[in-house]
Amino acid sequence: MNKILIIGFTIIMFFFKNTSMADYEKTFFDFNIESISGEIINFDKYKNKAVLLVNTASYCGFTKQYTDLQELWEKYSAKGLVVFGIPSNSFNQEKKNDEDVKKFCEINFSIDFPLSTITDVKGENAHAIFKWAKKNHGKSAIPKWNFHKILINKEGKIHDTFSSFTSPTSNKLIKKIEEIL
Repeated sequence: MNKILIIGFTIIMFFFKNTSMADYEKTFFDFNIESISGEIINFDKYKNKAVLLVNTASYCGFTKQYTDLQELWEKYSAKGLVVFGIPSNSFNQEKKNDEDVKKFCEINFSIDFPLSTITDVKGENAHAIFKWAKKNHGKSAIPKWNFHKILINKEGKIHDTFSSFTSPTSNKLIKKIEEIL
């Protein structure tokens, strides 16, 4: 009887495994990425800050979220939040080059939060940060579309993920940001 209980309990634990059990051999701060201007950004410069990582695209129906992302950046950057955009053509909705993306963001949305170069966010060619996110947080960390959001805490671990449909200024996301600041 005890053996059956142990086996049953083990099976139940497997199904309810959550991200707090992630091993995190590396944290977000162990990675780097090329900026939209061509310099290498070492994420360790964001240690002790929360980071909202968002894959973006210029021709997406969610592109208007840039306005809300800039608002978040302006409101919370002094409190320790970094909004970080990763332009991606993984869903075939991004401009052809970094210079055009940069101009588009600056002219249309007055974006001044950090942006990376155009980067793959899913599949085998995904940037290492997205492979890390999947490994440590599971399928919810894989962008299903543009403007998928990954919230990283001050320890460099994933706190939560949000779909493209979640507005950057939604109460749900703001609450999570304020929890970790």
